[in-house]
Amino acid sequence: MDFKIVTQHLSIRAFREEDLAFFAEYRADPKIAQYQSWTDYNIEQARAFYAAMDYQTFGQPGQWFQLAIADKQTQQIMGDVALHFVDEQQMEIGFTLAQQYQQQGFAYEAVTAVIEYLFFKLNKHRIVATTDANNKASMALLTKLSFRKEGHYHQNIFFKGHWGDECFFALLKDEYMTKLEEN
Repeated sequence: MDFKIVTQHLSIRAFREEDLAFFAEYRADPKIAQYQSWTDYNIEQARAFYAAMDYQTFGQPGQWFQLAIADKQTQQIMGDVALHFVDEQQMEIGFTLAQQYQQQGFAYEAVTAVIEYLFFKLNKHRIVATTDANNKASMALLTKLSFRKEGHYHQNIFFKGHWGDECFFALLKDEYMTKLEEN
């Protein structure tokens, strides 16, 4: 697949084999893993992930796809964005950024570009995201991107040995277009 979204600083693209070592490294970081479904992550898991990713089916309802967030100049990956094609009109999104690239605007730049791709190129109606209720940085980013908090689910998931809360966010294409018109 030759998928690529290019922004001022970033290239959001399909994963490459050379990305896997750093992908495994940042996923193994306990601070990154604390709000994710994994605890440890190693190169074998990264290779299995890569082998299972079939970008030829990109866009098919029910499928998840992981895209690399890379530096536009060097192509060094910085994180990833997950896309779930829920159905023909709705998407779910997730994102992870390595610690050294956080708090610099890269997640905002990457997710903004993905939102615009989903709404304006693929003509999707709605994008949703679910985050751990303790993940303040992700919730702040979603809010900054104009997502609306639709729910706070109390102790709805047994996660890493205890019951946890999740927050559910959503953004409609019409809402996003209104935001663009206001700016």
